[in-house]
Amino acid sequence: MKKLIVLVLAACSFAAAAAGEVQVAVAANFTVPAQRIAAAFERETGHKAVLAFGSTGRFYAQVKNGAPFDVLLAADDETPAKLEKEGLTVPGSRFTYANGRLVLWSATPGLVDTQGAILRKPGDGKIAIADPRLAPYGAAAVETMARLGLADQLKPRLVQAENIGQAYQFASTGNAPLGFVALSQVMVDGKLEKGSAWVVPENLHARIRQDAVLLAKGKDNAAAAAWLAYLKGDAARAVIRAYGYEL
Repeated sequence: MKKLIVLVLAACSFAAAAAGEVQVAVAANFTVPAQRIAAAFERETGHKAVLAFGSTGRFYAQVKNGAPFDVLLAADDETPAKLEKEGLTVPGSRFTYANGRLVLWSATPGLVDTQGAILRKPGDGKIAIADPRLAPYGAAAVETMARLGLADQLKPRLVQAENIGQAYQFASTGNAPLGFVALSQVMVDGKLEKGSAWVVPENLHARIRQDAVLLAKGKDNAAAAAWLAYLKGDAARAVIRAYGYEL
């Protein structure tokens, strides 16, 4: 009996030793899906994903300055490619984990029509957008307004947030009646969670292709490799689709 207990304890100790930790920089639009995926990842692999959320532009600067991230889940494909060219990633590790969709959203039901015509109506209500210099969804919002010929008309109404998470916060609290946010922030299991929204047609802005990449710091981290492999699997992909992303 004692021998059996010793063997069980040894097995548990080995499993604990084998489990690792991965530091993941996550674009703010992917916050909730990443949290769900991380919980399942830990249950199934024993590895723990420690998530940090923010704008892709700020993460780029932090990685350049030596931030201790193993993996970057960006809101675009340009930033991971740039880091790759600068020798700050593991070559060949970059891939697209999701294609994002931009929406004009309001916490008020019925305020936003399905064609986005509210943008052309006179008014002075504020419109929240993420900083287009740092956040790809903010850049897509600016491009959308320009394509619609409304850039000058709407410019005085814009409230700029640091990232897409803060833009959603402005709109959800009513500080801005409207907000250009990520579809993933307002959709749960394929349905609009609350409020009203216009899903912006993709021909109004550049495609929001979101790439993941293994950073140089994570080269020898087994948990980092396991996280990226899990992100490509069926379970993670089902979660990603549930929040309105395309694969």
